Amino acid sequence: MTDQAAIIRPFLADEWPLYRDLRLRALRDSPDAYGSILALEASLSDVEWAERLARGVHSARELPLVAECEGEPCGIAWVRLGDDAPECAHLYQMWVAAEQRRRRVGRALVDAAAEWARRLGAKQLDLDVTANNDAAVRLYEGAGFVVHGERRPLRPDSTLEAQAMRLEL
Repeated sequence: MTDQAAIIRPFLADEWPLYRDLRLRALRDSPDAYGSILALEASLSDVEWAERLARGVHSARELPLVAECEGEPCGIAWVRLGDDAPECAHLYQMWVAAEQRRRRVGRALVDAAAEWARRLGAKQLDLDVTANNDAAVRLYEGAGFVVHGERRPLRPDSTLEAQAMRLEL
């Protein structure tokens, strides 16, 4: 396998089956990285998946992204401007397939999200990362994020903690 740069592009509304498959794959692969859980999202109907992606694709305030490596989908991310604070964007649903990690795919997703937020006038890009996920923390620190705020439970009744991080744009 060659080390070609990942292509980062917005999802298209009719790609909801791809989005669903990647999102569920992310939740299976990294169940401790998200506020949601596989059982909940696996129970969503096709209509709910299609509506979720279409809402993001057609919104001027959201950008769902897919990463492709050598023509194959290999990662996702979603960025959204804050409802009450449009100067602050939030990055979430970040995931890169295990076989593509350490190949700058995650960094390319972060950079694409940051550039989109910057173009829309955001001054900060925030995210939450599971505090003990050292690889993810290193990725975000390498992109310029710093710890911002206190740790809190990742999910209700979870012993895992989420740490907020912020990138000044």
